[in-house]
Amino acid sequence: MIEEALSRTGRLWGRLKAVRRMLGSIRERLGLSAKLLLLTLLFVMLAEVLIFVPSVANFRISWLSDRLTAARLAALATQDRGEGRVPDPLRTELLKTAQVHAVSWLRNDQHTMVLAFDRQEPIGARYDLTSASRAGGFWSDVALRARLIWDAMGVFFSEGDRMIAVAGEPVPGDRLLIVLSESALKAAMIRYGLNILGLSIIISFITAALVYFALNNMLVAPMMRLTRNILSFSQHPEDASRIIVPSQRKDEIGIAERGLAHMQSELHHTLQQKSRLAALGLAVSKISHDLRNMLANAQLISDRLGSLQDPTVQRFAPKLIASLDRAISLCESTLRFGRAEEAPPRRELTLLRALVTDVGDGLGLPRDDGIAWTVDIDDGLYIDGDRDQLYRVLSNLCRNALQAIEQQEGGGTGGLQGHIRVSAARNGSRVTVDVRDNGPGVPEKARAHLFEAFQGSARKGGTGLGLAVAHELVAAHGGTILLMPTDRGTHFRIEISDRAG
Repeated sequence: MIEEALSRTGRLWGRLKAVRRMLGSIRERLGLSAKLLLLTLLFVMLAEVLIFVPSVANFRISWLSDRLTAARLAALATQDRGEGRVPDPLRTELLKTAQVHAVSWLRNDQHTMVLAFDRQEPIGARYDLTSASRAGGFWSDVALRARLIWDAMGVFFSEGDRMIAVAGEPVPGDRLLIVLSESALKAAMIRYGLNILGLSIIISFITAALVYFALNNMLVAPMMRLTRNILSFSQHPEDASRIIVPSQRKDEIGIAERGLAHMQSELHHTLQQKSRLAALGLAVSKISHDLRNMLANAQLISDRLGSLQDPTVQRFAPKLIASLDRAISLCESTLRFGRAEEAPPRRELTLLRALVTDVGDGLGLPRDDGIAWTVDIDDGLYIDGDRDQLYRVLSNLCRNALQAIEQQEGGGTGGLQGHIRVSAARNGSRVTVDVRDNGPGVPEKARAHLFEAFQGSARKGGTGLGLAVAHELVAAHGGTILLMPTDRGTHFRIEISDRAG
């Protein structure tokens, strides 16, 4: 017996797990709309059940009250005949009309049989409806409602056709006790329950449909639109036509749409910039490869020039050779840059004035066409940094200043006097370098992305690579480069600290 019970339990448990797996599989295959519809139906049906149970309990009280009222009318019809004087045909007709088997008055705790049943049967249950109308406290009312619901549910699960006795007051002060078959009450409650069930199903489907369409239009459809757009954009983020067009909604969905549109626009812009950088890097690498070979030939020629005894040649040949060396080193660095980052700075103490003077010589400053050049740096001021990288930083800043002055109206053409000034000072272990010019200054639209490639250019046709390279090299030294406020022109400040220890 025990083994058979365990076997049945095991089979039942196996079926339950199979059903659970099946429901889980169906749930995974269902879309968001289908899940929303099923959940709406489930919740509405649950709400209908919570309404159905109390309504059935109220129907039971109402049905029994009607029986008490009908029994009172039957009892009043026999009032002038006295007990036991009611003819059998009349008694049977009265009991049949009232749908009861016996009626008695309860007066002074005394039972006065008015209409008796022709045969005696045991009473299966007794109910007192007078307590259902009594006023009480909150918890008393809750307990009463719970008991009435329990009694109503007990009718559905009762076995056989038992007799029940019901006491009540159909009229105040007129207390009756009736005996009736519970099968009639059960049949009436089943009919009422089926009617309520059918109505509940109709109401549930109508309510579920309304809730579903409302939620689907307000939430599910916009979320599915977001999902489809994300998938479409992820397949080809370079296509600007796949960026979502936000709606005019002011709620969370609208906020999500605008946030997604902004994110996609930023990503699209970034990918375009990366593609341009990649193409530029490939082009620069090819150019640098050929340029390096040409510079190597120029270096050989400059070496021969250095052997001439002409004073002018002897004066400019070392600078030409140094410039060619830097150009060749830069070409090699550019070729390496296509595969790696900038090389870390090889820091050493460098005389800053001599470095800035070389930058001016490389740019041909000062110029005879009206662009002045001032170096306000002490001869003994040292800076702890990579000389070649610092040369590139200062050369980029001064070249930008020179080009800005040349492009402004009258600049460098005998009109407005252009001026580039580089100054520096040491404050403890920190060296501050200022590069100023009296050019047109940096436009407002270029300030937000000043040190970003292809975005921070302040002049027409520029790429912004010079400032991006300068920022990267200064950051590699652990320093900062900032655009300082000024009334006229441009003022960049570089701050680099000595190495610790």
